[in-house]
Amino acid sequence: MSPAHHPVRRFGTPPALSRPALVVPVVLTVLTVLTGCSPAPGPAVPASAPAVGAASPGTTSAGDLPPGAPETERPATPTEVAIPSIGVTSSLMELGLNADRTVEVPPAEKGMTAGWYTGGAVPGEAGAAVIIGHNDTRYGKAVFHDLKKIAKGADITVTNDRGESAHFTVTGTESVGKDSFPTERVYGPTGDHALRLITCDGDFDAQGHPVNNLIVYATLD
Repeated sequence: MSPAHHPVRRFGTPPALSRPALVVPVVLTVLTVLTGCSPAPGPAVPASAPAVGAASPGTTSAGDLPPGAPETERPATPTEVAIPSIGVTSSLMELGLNADRTVEVPPAEKGMTAGWYTGGAVPGEAGAAVIIGHNDTRYGKAVFHDLKKIAKGADITVTNDRGESAHFTVTGTESVGKDSFPTERVYGPTGDHALRLITCDGDFDAQGHPVNNLIVYATLD
C-alpha cells in the first residue's frame, strides 16, 4: 500500500445494549469496517450501544469483577495471538469503542500489533472473541498482511496473562463488502467458544481504500 493510504478508524458496530445488565437485540445498518483505509460515512448508532469494555451477550469481559476479587476468579486477559501456518505472532492491545460507537482498531504506527475487542468474549470462553489487525498501513505491511493465506483447519493460539493458551481451529473465511459486513454473525451472541479475526481485503476503490473485509472464523479445540 502506498504512503497515501490511511489507517482505518472504524471496525463495525457490535449489537447494542439498553442498559448494562440487559441485552436488547437490534437490527443495524452496518458501518464500514475496513483496515488500512480511511473511514467512510455510516448511519448513527443508538446511544445505548455498549460502552468501552462492556460485554456482549453471553460473554465475559476481563476486569468485570469488583476490585479485590481473587485473581483466580477474574477473567484472564489475552496477551498474544499466534498463527504458525502464516508466520504470525503478535502481542495484543485492548480495543474498545470510538466516540461514534464503532469498534477501535490499532493505531497505524502499531500496525504490526493486533488488538482484542474488550466488548466481546475473552478468547477461550463462551461467546465471540474478536481480534482485529491491519493488513497494511501508511508505514507498510502490517500484522495480518498474510491472513488471506490462512487455510481451513489451521491453528490459532491465543495466550493470556496467566500463561494459559487456547487453541482454535479455523472453520472458514469470507471476504465481505464494507457495506454488507455481517455484524450479528461476527459480534453477536453465540453459545460457541468462537474466535473471529478481521482485517481488510479486496480491490481498492478510487480513493485507494480496500473495499472488503476478510473475516476468519475459528472454534476452540
